[in-house]
Formats: sequence, structure tokens, C-alpha cells
Amino acid sequence: MRRKTSIKKEMPRPLKEGEVVRGKVIGIGRSAIYVDLGCFGTGVIYGREFKEAKDMLKNLKIGEEVSAKIIDLETEDGFVELSVKEATQQMAWEEIKNKKEKDEVIKVKILGANKGGLLTKVLGIPAFIPVSQLSPTNYPRVEDGDSTKILQELQKFIGKEMEVKVLDFSQKEGKLILSEKAKVAEEIKNSLEKYKIGDVVEGEITGISTFGAFMKFGKENNLEGLIHISELDWKLVKNPAEIVKVGQKIKAKIINIENDRVFLSLKALKKDPWAGIEKKYKKGDIIKGKVVEFRPFGALIQITPEIQGLIHISEFGSHQKMESALKIGNTYKFKISLVNPKERKIVLKLTDKS
Repeated sequence: MRRKTSIKKEMPRPLKEGEVVRGKVIGIGRSAIYVDLGCFGTGVIYGREFKEAKDMLKNLKIGEEVSAKIIDLETEDGFVELSVKEATQQMAWEEIKNKKEKDEVIKVKILGANKGGLLTKVLGIPAFIPVSQLSPTNYPRVEDGDSTKILQELQKFIGKEMEVKVLDFSQKEGKLILSEKAKVAEEIKNSLEKYKIGDVVEGEITGISTFGAFMKFGKENNLEGLIHISELDWKLVKNPAEIVKVGQKIKAKIINIENDRVFLSLKALKKDPWAGIEKKYKKGDIIKGKVVEFRPFGALIQITPEIQGLIHISEFGSHQKMESALKIGNTYKFKISLVNPKERKIVLKLTDKS
């Protein structure tokens, strides 16, 4: 005799506030829209939620499906209160998360700019592209680092489209950071595989800033490296424009490669003035030098155009006493207390003020 088996129908999972549901529009009023939620009854979009999403709802028709977020499980009239605007944002954040996980390229339109970067939107969510995340081609080259000039350069992108990737996001904080640089990073890394530290490359100066100069190089001119201000010359450089000009064609040496970033040196191709320095200067020698700069740890003294020595702040006791004893631009006599060619260091002591 066969045993009878009973098939139990699974009860639907109860709705929760905050979850996104889909339903068919069954009624459209002047200030409310009614949505069929099946066994869960009828949902309503009304009041503030209706006003805030009026533009999104105006083209809806009876029978169309709509996604909405539950904000109240039961109103005074027994409906489930819904929000289309919050549902749209929720789904937008989920799509943004998906794009980040897939490392997807997104096309955005630039809507505004501030001194820190560019403003745009992704699926209606406000987003920001920091200056540091712009591609080498679009990075603003401002010689004196003036923030007003940087803003003027950034404003040129308003209304234009840009291809970016999601760098970071937080739905809770409403933060969405994009990167244009990330889109070309893989391409740059692949191109850099042909190069190694020590290679000498030829290229063109494309920009100058307060901290150095940018140089484009490579077969397709698609690579760009930074020559830091300290790598432009052996002498102390105050302004990179003293050494290089935009459009100038030069050779530089690769001194470091970090992922998609290349660091170059111009001074590495120039004669090292420290070579054999111990034969020219010895401990105990009295020399003349010009004070060129005060640092927190002491004063830099120009011995030759390419060689600087240091007199430590401990020789004076305080920064104030050091500035009283030495004046920028003045020449004094110093005694050499240490010569270290390996560390490119000459330590000095003040002998007199003549």
C-alpha cells in the first residue's frame, strides 16, 4: 500500500523595511501611485515620496512594472509605503559595486570642477574625480602650483566625456570616487615592461610644476615620467623652469618604476661633482660659502654651484640664533668638520663673519 505524501506550499518570506520590491502599477492618482505586490497586498507611493520622485513617475502607465523600496510595512490605510527614489539609489549603488568588482570602464560627463578635482554623476549618484586620479594627458600642468590656475585648467573639462573606473565608494557616506588614471594604468604597465631601471630614454617636457617636470617618452609617446626637482640638477634648484622648458626635447635616466609610475633623473646623466671631492676638500680646511637656505635642521651653504654643505642647527642652539648669526645670500668662512662623498655630505662650522 502506497503511503500518501503531502506537499506543503512554502510560505512567502515576510517583507522587511529597506528591501527593494517589484510590482505592477494598478492605480495612478493626482498625488499617489498604487502598486500590486501580489500576496503582500498593495503598495503606495504618496506624500513626500511622490513629490520627490514626480519626474521619475510622470511617464508610468497602468500595468508597467516598477521597483520601489519599502519604507513602512503598513500605513494607517493598510498599504505598504514605498519609495521609488530610494529604490533607484539602492539599485544604483548595487550597480556601482558590480562595476567596481568587474573593474569596468564607465563613461561619464563632467558636470563641474573645484580646486581638488572634477564633479560628475554615475547612475544619478554624485561622484568625484580627484586631480591625482586624472590621466597623465589630462593632469593640469601649472608651473607655480597656483590653485586658481589649476581650477581654470579643470574647468575646461566641463561638458566633456571621460572614461573612468570606480576607485572607492561608500553607500553609507554617499561617497563615490572615480579614477581616470586607473583606466590607462594597465596599458601603461604593459608598455613599461620594455623598460628597466638604468635605461636612458629620450622625450619631451610636457609640463612643469613646483615639485618637478613631466616628460613624455616611448615609441608611441604614451608614457610619462616625473623628474623630481631634486633630480633636475646637482645644484640646488628653486624653480624647475630654470632647468627645463615645456616642449624641450631631452634625455633622462629611469631611476625607479612603481606599477604605472616612472621616475626619471636628468642629473644622473650629468657629471657627478661629488666624484673625487675628498681630494679637493678635507676635514679641517677653511673655506668660503654662501648661505642659500634655512632648513629645520640647519642651514645649506653653497660651496660651489653644484656642492652644498650643511651647518647643523646644534652649532647655534636654536633656529632663531642661527638666523641671527647667518643671513641668506651672505658669504662666510667655514671650517670643514666632515667630508662624506658616499652620502654626498659636507658638514661645516662657522669660523667668523668676514
